[in-house]
Amino acid sequence: MKYKNFLLPTFLLFALFSFSCSSEDSSGNSETDELTGGLHVEDQTLQTNVVTVQTVTINKAGWLLLYRQDGMAESDLGGSISTPKFLQQGFSSDVKVQLLPNVEVENGEILVAVLHTDDGETRIFEFDGSNGLDSPIKTSAGEIVMAAFEVSVPGDSGGDGEVGSLVWQDEFNEGKLDLSKWNYETGTGVNGDFGTGQLDRATAREENVSFRDGVTGADGGCLVITTRKENYIDRNYTSGRINTAGNASWGPGHRIVARVMPKGVRYQGQGFAFWMMPAEKPANISSIMWPQGGEIDIMEYVGSIPYNNLGTVHYAWFWQNNEYRDWNHGHLGAYYNYETQQVPTPPEPGYGNYPPPANAANAGSSGFHTYGIDWYHDRMEFFVDDNVYHIHYFNDGAAFGKEGEDQFAVRELNGRRVGVSEYSNHFEEWQPFEHKMYAILSAGVGGSQYTYGGPIVPEAEFPVPVFIDWVRVYKLE
Repeated sequence: MKYKNFLLPTFLLFALFSFSCSSEDSSGNSETDELTGGLHVEDQTLQTNVVTVQTVTINKAGWLLLYRQDGMAESDLGGSISTPKFLQQGFSSDVKVQLLPNVEVENGEILVAVLHTDDGETRIFEFDGSNGLDSPIKTSAGEIVMAAFEVSVPGDSGGDGEVGSLVWQDEFNEGKLDLSKWNYETGTGVNGDFGTGQLDRATAREENVSFRDGVTGADGGCLVITTRKENYIDRNYTSGRINTAGNASWGPGHRIVARVMPKGVRYQGQGFAFWMMPAEKPANISSIMWPQGGEIDIMEYVGSIPYNNLGTVHYAWFWQNNEYRDWNHGHLGAYYNYETQQVPTPPEPGYGNYPPPANAANAGSSGFHTYGIDWYHDRMEFFVDDNVYHIHYFNDGAAFGKEGEDQFAVRELNGRRVGVSEYSNHFEEWQPFEHKMYAILSAGVGGSQYTYGGPIVPEAEFPVPVFIDWVRVYKLE
């Protein structure tokens, strides 16, 4: 779905609010917060109208939208107002209004909102208390937007938590693998190629998994995962792969991040990934199949696309009795461009421009970057160096209209191109991104034409070291 953007003028907005709290009483009623006050709206003709908001119960932070049903002259702002709608920060399929996050309305500041209409257009409008609006803005359902403003409730983050306490970490400063945190994963995978057409065999040898101090740019010691071109057992390439399965796993409510420099990944057929697989399964089965259990690729960096990183979710469309079907695979992802720090143009850059020049500033192989996700209960936000570039919503209708279809679009959020996608909760038996997953750090050689960066090229240089400075997990509070 494509959108065309254009700016609309705005109308004058003044908001006066006060909060009152009622504590939990002896009857067991939980604490609530109520919003009272008046919202004053002035139209282009300077004819003042007053909208009164009374005892609106607010139980979490987010956005409040006031609108009235269509049917009155657009110039008449004095008509009856709907019951105020409370929206979570993000998207609302109800009224198809997206309110950009992290924007507060105070004197002299601007609230920016985006209205998605049924005719495929995106309209951006602002509330800044100084400009007028030619006519009220309508939603796609024919509702006229009167005002929108942010509401904050003391002690409640509204589900979009700040990064809180550090709950798990490995700084890789001890010079050996901490087996209370990590496992070596060796071999070639259940089908002989790890599912991606890889040619390598993963080993637990120091040649493939080692540690190094004094790496330029590192905070301390580094884990080094190295792929090599060598004859070993039954393969001509070796690699390293470790995971936290059985030791540590995380789900919604966490930030999961690693600091990585894929220094040697410079040719097609070379790659490195920081990713996650299911640590939980339904109670009545012995194991969960891929992709029914889901997969999160936080960092997928390949030499064939050296100036971009890919952040992706994989999932199934149908439960299929927890059995594998090659057609039953959905995946939604976005690329991050190191130069522009957003989704590139075009959004799918394609193979080429390898190898990058030595120390090319805009190649991912040239330095350390932080790769992570903020994992919320309704969505997952992928970021590189704290720049969010992909937001995946789990439920149908959370980012687009409720149409029963997977969707993806590149949208401008806070002045940055961001890939927005939905949805992965396609069946009731298992909703993959609402459960814990364990972390994996892995390197590889080669791939099929459309996986893991493509087949290895003859001119590729080895060995290929990747430096992992640390992995950290935080609670979102």
